[in-house]
Amino acid sequence: MTSVSLPPAPFGRVLTAMVTPFADDGSVDLDGTARVAEHLADTGHDGIVVSGTTGEAPTTSTEEDGQILRAVLEAVGDRVKVVAGVGTNNTGHSIELAEQAEKLGADGVLLVTPYYNKPSQEGVAAHFEAVANASGLPVMLYDIPGRTGVQIAESTFVRVAEHERIIAVKDAVGDLYRGVRIMSETGLVFYSGDDVLNLGWLTHGAAGVVSVVGHVAGREYAAMVAAVERGDLTEALDVYRRLVPVVDAIMNKAPGAMMAKAAMQLLGVLPNRNVRLPLVPAADDLVDNLRRELTSAGLLEDTPKK
Repeated sequence: MTSVSLPPAPFGRVLTAMVTPFADDGSVDLDGTARVAEHLADTGHDGIVVSGTTGEAPTTSTEEDGQILRAVLEAVGDRVKVVAGVGTNNTGHSIELAEQAEKLGADGVLLVTPYYNKPSQEGVAAHFEAVANASGLPVMLYDIPGRTGVQIAESTFVRVAEHERIIAVKDAVGDLYRGVRIMSETGLVFYSGDDVLNLGWLTHGAAGVVSVVGHVAGREYAAMVAAVERGDLTEALDVYRRLVPVVDAIMNKAPGAMMAKAAMQLLGVLPNRNVRLPLVPAADDLVDNLRRELTSAGLLEDTPKK
């Protein structure tokens, strides 16, 4: 086997976009937040993303985002990189969140394309640059046109890559050929933003993964990254294939935030699977299917139904 030199990973190799736990009264469960963060730090991760889509950031306030970030930072210390989601469709609000993240001690920010507004590429670039200018933190852009309605153009990547703090991309476009071309043209570091394509991205030059399934499979993804690095694609593919039913149960049956919370409940990390509207808790049949797949994959011991 020939080892593979993965690119530098400024935010870590294995990150999970962390859920935000909620109490039964709808408030943020900060103790639960700390438990999830500690669980991730203990299970193969070297990075955590807070207040992303999986963290239900569209439903949390600026104050709550600060409380969540503080709770995670206090829970994990310097064991993992902590990246704060600051992307909104309001540039002023995103700037406020970036400033808050820097003040609280985040290691970087995740900045999604403004959603719903459908800005021009000039507007997308200007938004990214304005938020990057608002703090001294390194920036990971997030390209997910299925949610935002706007894909970041290759020319926009070329432009914003000139900014010293815009250094990485979380890609959920799913076009590996395009991603390789952008990496080559810009020097931006790519991360897989889609669990279905984690192995594909790693073999095409990505530095790591920003996962949702990592809530339950952090060690497995760390093993997959290590296998790619040492050139053992047979082992990497074996890990990937073992996780396919789990990826399907978490990502393809209902929104990932709902199913990741159900997974945290099944593992005993959280006491409930509460979400905020417009999401609703995962239905029992989906949770039963998730339990079966986690058990079959060796990620969950047989436990009483919850």
